[in-house]
Amino acid sequence: MAYRLSWAPTARQDLRELVTYIAEDDRQAAGRFAKGVFQSIERLRQFPQSGRVVPEFDDPTIRELIRPPCRVVYLVNTGAETVGIARVWHAARGIPEL
Repeated sequence: MAYRLSWAPTARQDLRELVTYIAEDDRQAAGRFAKGVFQSIERLRQFPQSGRVVPEFDDPTIRELIRPPCRVVYLVNTGAETVGIARVWHAARGIPEL
């Protein structure tokens, strides 16, 4: 069974800001970046454990996908079969704030 995805408002805002920033220089690159992020996140429905555990938190329920230049941080709830996208964190910003 596929997990259900949900997005935190902070994650939506993070992605919006990143795409806007990239689009200032190259609108097509911004579109490709956004599409790649969405495709990676969509795969989490079938493979929620596919991302690595975020090393700074060392909690198996807090995982991440690396999509340069960002880290897509998400929370896995196996009991409820949900994946919550918490942040789309630019790697240059240091440790993700949840």
